[in-house]
Amino acid sequence: MITEIIFSLYLDWSHGQTAKYVIKASSNFFGGRAFESLRIFNQFFQFRNQYDNDVSTWSPQGRIHQVEYAVEAVKQGSAAIGLRSDKFAVLLALKRSSGELASYQKKLIKIDDHMGIGIAGLTSDARVLSNFMRSEAMKSKMLYDRPLPTQRIVNAIADKAQVNTQQYGRRPYGVGLLVIGYDETGPHLFECSPSGTSFEYYAMSIGARSQSAKTYLERYREDFTNASLEELVRHGLQALRDTLQQDKDLNINNTSLGIVGDGHPFEIVEGEALQRYLDLLGEDTGRTRASGPGGAPANTGAAGNNESEPSEPAAAVLFEAMDTDH
Repeated sequence: MITEIIFSLYLDWSHGQTAKYVIKASSNFFGGRAFESLRIFNQFFQFRNQYDNDVSTWSPQGRIHQVEYAVEAVKQGSAAIGLRSDKFAVLLALKRSSGELASYQKKLIKIDDHMGIGIAGLTSDARVLSNFMRSEAMKSKMLYDRPLPTQRIVNAIADKAQVNTQQYGRRPYGVGLLVIGYDETGPHLFECSPSGTSFEYYAMSIGARSQSAKTYLERYREDFTNASLEELVRHGLQALRDTLQQDKDLNINNTSLGIVGDGHPFEIVEGEALQRYLDLLGEDTGRTRASGPGGAPANTGAAGNNESEPSEPAAAVLFEAMDTDH
């Protein structure tokens, strides 16, 4: 009898009724025996509401919960940072490993000779979007014999993501993209979010603890426009370092660098080739991180503040386990 009650409760809940009213009616009709099981069932689903079952339902507050959950997935990924000057655009990303026996994940993806992306979130979704971008870049070369403009491919990605926020039965992409490119109008840096929006930036960071990097980028924004490639990379590395936990530092294993610019096709720099750029940090390279200016803030004990926690939350471990590109 209790099993039948719980099953009927689930069916009623799935059709939009709130569990507490069904529990009240069932407990009054069947007596107190079923109430305890129904109470446990209600506690299990009390965090749910009738407005987050699918992406096509608006809440009374004008929110689409499934889209907000996808945006949260981006915050669980490791940090990615983009900057641009008047001649170059660079991407920097922090790579994670799911364990001591696992290799580091792939965070930067080449799209074409003039374009690349940095990702934060589910890399499986990023792989789908990067394949689409490569296909569009190839079509542009075959049909028009010219590189695909950066703005056009960003608009195409935004349209593709927006469709998944509008149609029933679809899931928003759980990945954020930083797109850099160089075309006839100069270097560009765009951010694409799961909500289907895109913006152009002089500098931007996404992923876990990205607010620390944004603070640094905002502080030195005026230095980026006329910066040389080495200066631009140094600023990016310093901003990326601010997203690290206090006992970690950048090295050739956990850092990726992407460069594109005037006379410089898109290139991903990793491994030993990255060491000369890490040396730009000078004496700060390799030091043990501690709280202080430029460092990631220490844990204040505030609940829910993932940007300041010294250890990764359980959700972050889950997403990083999925965050393997190949």
